[in-house]
Amino acid sequence: MLYPELFKTMEAVRWNMASDIPWDQFDRSKLSDEQAYTIKMNAITEWAALPATEMFLRDNRGDSDFCAFMSVWFFEEQKHSLVLMEYLRRFYPELVPTEEELHKIRFEFDPAPELDTLMLHFCGEIRLNHWYRRAAEWHTEPVIREIYRTISRDEARHAGAYLQYMRRALHDRGEQTSAQARLAFSKIGVLMASAGRTSQAMHPTNLHVNKGLFPNDTIQSRLPEPGWLENWLDTQIRFDGVWEDKVASRILHILSKLMDRTFDSVKDLSRYRKEVSNMISANAKSDLILPVGA
Repeated sequence: MLYPELFKTMEAVRWNMASDIPWDQFDRSKLSDEQAYTIKMNAITEWAALPATEMFLRDNRGDSDFCAFMSVWFFEEQKHSLVLMEYLRRFYPELVPTEEELHKIRFEFDPAPELDTLMLHFCGEIRLNHWYRRAAEWHTEPVIREIYRTISRDEARHAGAYLQYMRRALHDRGEQTSAQARLAFSKIGVLMASAGRTSQAMHPTNLHVNKGLFPNDTIQSRLPEPGWLENWLDTQIRFDGVWEDKVASRILHILSKLMDRTFDSVKDLSRYRKEVSNMISANAKSDLILPVGA
């Protein structure tokens, strides 16, 4: 089981909202209305850990180890939302999200293959780590800069925890699960490392997850200002091609080590995905029991 050790390592580095955030260093002259509004949007977005956890527990019912780890992930992700709301409560109370605004992003996600979802959220944590690092650079007020640096480190640790479960699927769950994991990880990896080629932000909170609610079935579509994310990325924190390349390179580097195969580009990963898909199809055909003379 991975959960006991993950709990201990995360417990050892967990920060305290009361004592580890330098609240007394707040400088009102360095916080703009524009910046404060983005903090509200991020606070609501982080609240999406609630429906995501409900999804994880449903779709991983057969994996008690992973579901137990969700207790740690859920706690720390909700803490991100809480620390952003606490910042607003102290320094910009008129922008504190309402309970109605928070509850609006709690809706059911359609069931999905658990390995695909695992990879999707692994990539999402990597992307958030980079987004928040860039946000810390964009902000000018000292306390919120430190908050973004703090939660960005959490997101990196969460990616590391998901990576351990990915490694387990590849090496400790049998050949069939290993093959399915390679296909899922390479397929989602191609999607998430190709964000620089699309106008859509490649993050779980910006992807459609419920066909019955389409098109209002993304977390971002249910925020008070649905289009805020693109503006935040493009014109505020300026998450440009250089930063997108950092995300893609990180995903490709980790998958190269994980799969023991070098992926220098998304094209390399896409070719690998096709190889794995063809191999699975060939194996499935060879396992068929055909009637005599067929």
